[in-house]
Amino acid sequence: MFGNKKNTNDNSHATAASSSSAINTLVAGTHIEGSITAKSDIRIDGFIDGNLNCSGKLIIGPEGRVEGESICQNAVIEGTFRGKLNVKDTLDVRENATVVGDIKTGKLLVQTGAVFNGNCDMGQKIKNIPKGKEVEASAS
Repeated sequence: MFGNKKNTNDNSHATAASSSSAINTLVAGTHIEGSITAKSDIRIDGFIDGNLNCSGKLIIGPEGRVEGESICQNAVIEGTFRGKLNVKDTLDVRENATVVGDIKTGKLLVQTGAVFNGNCDMGQKIKNIPKGKEVEASAS
């Protein structure tokens, strides 16, 4: 009636899984052992014991815990991380977080109150670091 036609090929209801802004979530009380690969952001409020490879942002919530090796683009840690962490861009360690292990990141933010222990490699490697006397001489 009145020229309304139903479009049987209506694609206006996109699924969350196809959205590039979708976030995978591991809820509190969940424990996973093994390897996880995520093509989008992932939020951990449970516990992961193993390897995590994330193409987006890794978020470890206040109750979240990750132990093992993780690779991601960016990371925000509010809970606990123990192991080897490789963050290609920015690692943000919040005030109640605990990070222990070998860390490699492009940029590092550590808020007051956070526990941050281990080896940290930040940014590009610097070649030919001058000796102490050479630094003093060039600073004058």
